[in-house]
Amino acid sequence: MTEHLLGGHLRNPTSAELIENAASLNSRPSELRITDMRIAVVTGICYYPLIRIETNQGLYGLGEIRDGGHPESALQLKHFLLGQNPCNVDMIFNVMRRFGGHGREGGGVSGIEIALWDLVGKAYGVPCHQFFGGRYRDRVRIYSDTPAPTEMTPDAYAKAVKARADMGFDFIKFDLPPRLFEATADGLMGSPTRHEYELAKAVRVPGSGPGARISEKGIEAAVETVRAVRAEVGSDVSLCVDHFGEGYVTADEAIRIGRALEPFNLAWVEDPVSWSDIAGHKKVADALLTPVAGGEDLYLWDGFREAIETRAFDILHPDLLTSGGMLETKRIADYGNRYGLPTALHSCCSPIGFMANVHCAASIQNLMAVEHHGLDVPFWGDLVTGLADDYLTDGYVEVPTAPGLGLDLNLDVVEANLREPNTLFQSTEAWSKRKIGFERVDPPRYQTQLVR
Repeated sequence: MTEHLLGGHLRNPTSAELIENAASLNSRPSELRITDMRIAVVTGICYYPLIRIETNQGLYGLGEIRDGGHPESALQLKHFLLGQNPCNVDMIFNVMRRFGGHGREGGGVSGIEIALWDLVGKAYGVPCHQFFGGRYRDRVRIYSDTPAPTEMTPDAYAKAVKARADMGFDFIKFDLPPRLFEATADGLMGSPTRHEYELAKAVRVPGSGPGARISEKGIEAAVETVRAVRAEVGSDVSLCVDHFGEGYVTADEAIRIGRALEPFNLAWVEDPVSWSDIAGHKKVADALLTPVAGGEDLYLWDGFREAIETRAFDILHPDLLTSGGMLETKRIADYGNRYGLPTALHSCCSPIGFMANVHCAASIQNLMAVEHHGLDVPFWGDLVTGLADDYLTDGYVEVPTAPGLGLDLNLDVVEANLREPNTLFQSTEAWSKRKIGFERVDPPRYQTQLVR
């Protein structure tokens, strides 16, 4: 650590001085120009498509496309970036936002937005959260995701969640997936419609085909599971559940399950119906005493507006790799705050996306917690440099003060875990030409003919 003189005595530098010392002295922000964008796809819980935006001054910014999303959602936007000053984040974002969408289709716009803020932070020597108005906390509370055990018995669930509590978490989410009901004897009623095209099944409305499907025995299996978990970890741990509803059950069935789970005082039930069904969410939220969290697949503030204004969600749950990046997610949370709604951040990503969540969360007044979905990936923390081994302490993560996101990639580990070998930030020259939007003929041929 660099030491400073004060009254003839050596002293440790302040946090502000550390930030200033970390700034790129060779950076000239007004002269920065984007020269390239490249992508590397890493295999983790899902696929982590990582973005690197490069400039004429050697600085680069890192971002990430939503887990399981496609690199093309960002690559198609490359021509908008080339030659632009990355410091004009809002201008670039407002040009790109037209070409994003809900779910994984928001990943390109959102990932680029994160990379731009990382780049600007490095250019000015400022941590990303400072651009969003500063921070409300020095440490951000984390909630841990817990996948369903292979054998979905109440005892196996209790042990899995207890293992998370033993790691220091006091806010834990666990899955009650459709296969819990499918694995329970007589857990489902009826049978799927036969002779359906596989492609059509991806967009089926819950309840079509067999109609209502969850039996009393299925509900009892969910109740006994949650009962065992609550008994194992006690009342000091906030518990929430995911996956039992979205796209699988009707709103009425979600209400039946949710009411059966109310004695266990869950922090929330997540996505009880299809993500696009705002009215269905409101129906469930109005019927339950347990809060309903939703929104991980909604895009932009515009996508959340109806749910906020109608109170269809009790808890806003955006994924900033879909919702539009860090600043847009901050805007969503702030709007929810006006209506008295808290915000938790859904986060299934590499350390790049995770730290973007931490910076954003630091600036959100009405924050509950940020998800960590990488705890079971053995190389997760090794994908980057700048992340301390003890970055997670008692379920909290310290907000970085280093410029930008405060991380860089460990290229050796990234390369060892690529989805396809020998694809580390390969050339994307083919995407430098316009791929989307209106393309004008220049000069117009008819004008040339008239001049003759």
